[in-house]
Amino acid sequence: MATITASMVAELRAKTDAPMMECKKALTEADGDMAKAEELLRVKLGTKAGKAASRVTAEGVVAASIQGNTGALLEVNCETDFVTKNDSFLALANAGAQLIAQHNPADIAALGALPYSQDGFGPTLEDVRKGLIGKIGENMSFRRFKYYSGASKLASYLHGTRIGVIVEYEGDETAAKDVAMHVAAMKPVSLTSADVPAEFIERERSVATAKADEANKELVAAGKPAQSAEIVAKRIDGAVQKYLKEVSLFNQPFVKNDKQTVEQMLKAANTTVKSFTLFVVGEGIEKKVDDFAAEVAAQVAAAKGA
Repeated sequence: MATITASMVAELRAKTDAPMMECKKALTEADGDMAKAEELLRVKLGTKAGKAASRVTAEGVVAASIQGNTGALLEVNCETDFVTKNDSFLALANAGAQLIAQHNPADIAALGALPYSQDGFGPTLEDVRKGLIGKIGENMSFRRFKYYSGASKLASYLHGTRIGVIVEYEGDETAAKDVAMHVAAMKPVSLTSADVPAEFIERERSVATAKADEANKELVAAGKPAQSAEIVAKRIDGAVQKYLKEVSLFNQPFVKNDKQTVEQMLKAANTTVKSFTLFVVGEGIEKKVDDFAAEVAAQVAAAKGA
């Protein structure tokens, strides 16, 4: 029986992108024959894992885990909506959220290094992820997470599997859960107007300025006097202030009762919300759009050129 060294496992893993333990098993079965071990892995996992690693993962799920005063929200991505309903993929996402809540990893790499086994893959979460890539045939990745820990209470809300919210609060649990649901529906960007990121404000000011300029051009084209710089400035400032109220949680009309703001609802419930995290699957990821007609045309042109 050949001795299976760590360097042999590493070499086979680099060639196949298969999980470490699967590489070790294949080498053991092949009695150390690298070529035979690679063939065994391809029979078992196919060549999917390596090829899938470069594909865009814009679908996926959000998973949440709350364990007392610690909790986590995690986004895990895949390529197609079909895989988001796969039990193994969902188990991976839920396990990831639980591991974050338990261990507070520093980053995605540290999360992947945590001990976890599933579907015959392991011993780390990253090994399970790579194993499931080969098994399911799609790329999948841990994209981002938020960890909470402290004296405050936590409430979560998942809208299906695509939108997830965690709220950090003191006071009434029902009110906090209502706020989490509100955040999922209305998607505020901050707690208060003062917390809205500067780049968001500048973007809105730029839009308002462009609209004001266009309005003045229309007035001039119609033979009417353009609005003064003072009036234009007030219009722009008014538009920005309106935007700040629309995107700050406390200023938004409460979804269950639009006669009061979220801040008023919380005050009535003697509850304080300290922070929230909102994840929407695929937010900010550029999805690949396949143009089948263009692809066929390109293949025809290539064939003619040949």
